[in-house]
Amino acid sequence: MVQVTNVTKSFGDVVAVSDVSFDVGPGVTALLGPNGAGKSTLFRVLCGLTPPTKGAVRVLGRDARTDRMVRGRIGLAPQQETLFDRLTAHQFVSIAAASHGIPEQETVARSALDLVELSSDEEKPLGAYSKGMRQRVKLAAALVNDPSVLILDEPLTGLDPVQRTRMIELFNGLADEGKCILVSSHVLDEVARLGSRVLVIAQGRLAATGDYHALRDLMDDRPHRIRVGASDPRRLASVLIERGIADGVDVSAESVTLDTHDVDGFGRAVAPMARELDIHVTEVVPVDDDLESVFRYLVER
Repeated sequence: MVQVTNVTKSFGDVVAVSDVSFDVGPGVTALLGPNGAGKSTLFRVLCGLTPPTKGAVRVLGRDARTDRMVRGRIGLAPQQETLFDRLTAHQFVSIAAASHGIPEQETVARSALDLVELSSDEEKPLGAYSKGMRQRVKLAAALVNDPSVLILDEPLTGLDPVQRTRMIELFNGLADEGKCILVSSHVLDEVARLGSRVLVIAQGRLAATGDYHALRDLMDDRPHRIRVGASDPRRLASVLIERGIADGVDVSAESVTLDTHDVDGFGRAVAPMARELDIHVTEVVPVDDDLESVFRYLVER
């Protein structure tokens, strides 16, 4: 539903996005990267708000920069909080509906606000809304045209834990309807909850794409780190090194943390070794098979 081919976006001498390519279909895809990585710029290119310096973008097979019809099938909730503070939420979302030429704007606005759990009857102006409420108003405005492709730039910032959970449920529900949902974030636990499909962007480049557990398995140049709880960690560590099973170890009072490039070989060896040495093993836990470790590795390499 979204095709990005060798896209570069420069602002003078500053390269914000550099030679990025990926395809995205229905479902939720998270764009993960630190602040300043180029996520918002890439989203603006996808929506047709700014042209790529090089490369091509297709949304639903068309160029959103030149095709008015496809722009009407895209919903965007930008990171910026440029709301009309004197308007009510209902007035603001109604204007968003009018900008799409949607009939029965009042009814559509009410439905969109219901989706994000805000009242259409609230007369308080947007300027008096909290950060989380303003985020949900932007989301309602993005949903008002029932988009096929929904682009959300840091949509969970400022939401409390309950609101965050409900919005993630909403995104997944829309994805189940066949929509393409692209969500950017720099918060690792949010991305892990959004789904396993991740695009990692760092310094304007696409560092990796796919399930983050699979990404970890592809890091052949970095050893796996595993913690083994044991009744005699020093003795276990010594034998792990002696037999070439571990590349390095850290020993504490109750465990051994080891690095190994042969995680399968370690898995086969640890139980027989513990029996042989009469050591009681209490746990075997991978300590770097998480999104934070994957992200740090991809950004720093």
